[in-house]
Amino acid sequence: MGVKYSITESFGRNLAELLSERIIQVYPKFDSARYISAIGQKCEGLSYTKRVELHADELALYMPSDYEKAIGLFVKILGPENPNETGMFTNYYWLLPIGKYVEKYGLDKYETSIAAISEITKRNTGEYAIRPYIRKYPEKALQQMKKWAQSENFHLRRLSSEGLRPKLPWAPKLDTFIDNPKPVFEILELLKEDNIKFVQKSVANHMTDWLKVNPEPAKGLLRDWNKSNNPNTQWIVKRSTRKISIED
Repeated sequence: MGVKYSITESFGRNLAELLSERIIQVYPKFDSARYISAIGQKCEGLSYTKRVELHADELALYMPSDYEKAIGLFVKILGPENPNETGMFTNYYWLLPIGKYVEKYGLDKYETSIAAISEITKRNTGEYAIRPYIRKYPEKALQQMKKWAQSENFHLRRLSSEGLRPKLPWAPKLDTFIDNPKPVFEILELLKEDNIKFVQKSVANHMTDWLKVNPEPAKGLLRDWNKSNNPNTQWIVKRSTRKISIED
């Protein structure tokens, strides 16, 4: 019988020990003993998402109080970029608390935080961290997402879709563009022929969200895409409409 894998159990004291080993190499003053002890005492009974947030909050206590200095140290421990089309629970799962730290503590440091999110997503994902920045800086964030949508890095291209999803799992609803999805659709237009399945899946799931929150413009866009002969676009349309008709 195989061993049952628990996502939640991966974000307890064991993760605190792993992060401490990495942080202490770039920040010797880090109080790893107190950090590990705090996580061990407080994580019991918490869900995976609450454990990730607990880690972020405890890291904020023991990392430098200067946010930009702390981010500089975190960036040093990220390691090599992820060459694979893998999600947030694989080899780089341990970066999720750092993403949460950026999400919670960096909102007033836009440039520093966006740069950090860019690096995090090349290894894990920045799809949660980016959302408060979209809400506070919608125009700047859209410009950034458009740049990412045209990046050579497929993780950044995926983030330009995934971060803007109105109904991203494990995240509050992003209603910033629900009444006017045109700016978001302009970004998805840049991704509709993407050759990477990781990106295609994100765009398809994104359009599935729009079919739920504002179906008419979403159906119109998908009908336009359905006229394309591009196999990647056709795959996205088929996947996003597998439970709904887009016909008039």
